[in-house]
Amino acid sequence: MHSNRPYVFLDVDGVLIPFAARATGRAPSPYAAAHRDAIGNPLLERLDPNDGRRLLALDCQLVWATTWMAEANEVVAPLLGLPELPVVPWPDSDDEPPRGVHWKTAFLTSWAAGRTFVWLDDEITEMDRHWMSAHHPGEALLHRVDPHLGLTDADFSAVGQWLAAGSGEAASSPAP
Repeated sequence: MHSNRPYVFLDVDGVLIPFAARATGRAPSPYAAAHRDAIGNPLLERLDPNDGRRLLALDCQLVWATTWMAEANEVVAPLLGLPELPVVPWPDSDDEPPRGVHWKTAFLTSWAAGRTFVWLDDEITEMDRHWMSAHHPGEALLHRVDPHLGLTDADFSAVGQWLAAGSGEAASSPAP
């Protein structure tokens, strides 16, 4: 276990599964088609298996931070060639986050327990970045992914550079 490596919290919808179809020029994998039929989600064909290889190449510990929860390991991970990853268990709470702050923000901060992390999500805002800067004692990169595109070369480059720089200096990356 590499407990000192930064976490990379991964959302699925809008990050790994873009809202617009990817122009990959490849046929959907039979595995994706079979899972789509099994769980009724045609959007699984939008997953890019190369994303799994690129995520594994990052110097980090990958963690699911998605409402897919354990299903991310059962369905998404195999399509991307990822091993079973830890899953952030979302609280069953009616507590409202501060106005303008995403409901995941405070919980991810708590779950990270001061550890350096990257959060890849399509719903991150400046309010989340401000809140994180005030409440997280470690380094954090809150990187918003364009939900219509999903992860792009530019996203992988920004995250890879930040991690390689020893967490970087900034607490956020600009919104696309």
